[in-house]
Amino acid sequence: MITLKVNGESHELDVSPEMPLLWALRDRLHLTGTKFGCGKAMCGACTVHIDGQAARSCSIMVGEAAGKTITTIEAVSGRVAEAVTQAWQRLDVVQCGYCQSGQIMSAIVLLNGNKAPTDEDIDLSMEGNICRCGTYVRIRHAIHEAAKSLA
Repeated sequence: MITLKVNGESHELDVSPEMPLLWALRDRLHLTGTKFGCGKAMCGACTVHIDGQAARSCSIMVGEAAGKTITTIEAVSGRVAEAVTQAWQRLDVVQCGYCQSGQIMSAIVLLNGNKAPTDEDIDLSMEGNICRCGTYVRIRHAIHEAAKSLA
């Protein structure tokens, strides 16, 4: 049995320590906001927060995540998360939406550490979050808007 602390609750899972965290979240805990994209930590669709940092859940094994604080898109909260999600909605960032939970999770981590990011800061922080619909300009604009609302 492996204990995971996800979204403020402890969960005992009878899984292999080598199971990717993504599958424990989706298949065992039914938290389907975290998406499977590439399975190689290259697209960002599976981004969650582990101890407050953005992490690709497809490449982190359950055994590595045990004892850490895991937050999924279903439970992000606080001023920064609110500012980001409101900016996303106001600017109608989402097109198909598949990548957006990972995009939002990465944007929250960026703004938690940098309240006034430049375009370069945003590009560097969001690198590796792929949007097949090409909403990058709207994503950058929404991050700037969220930052302004936090100022």
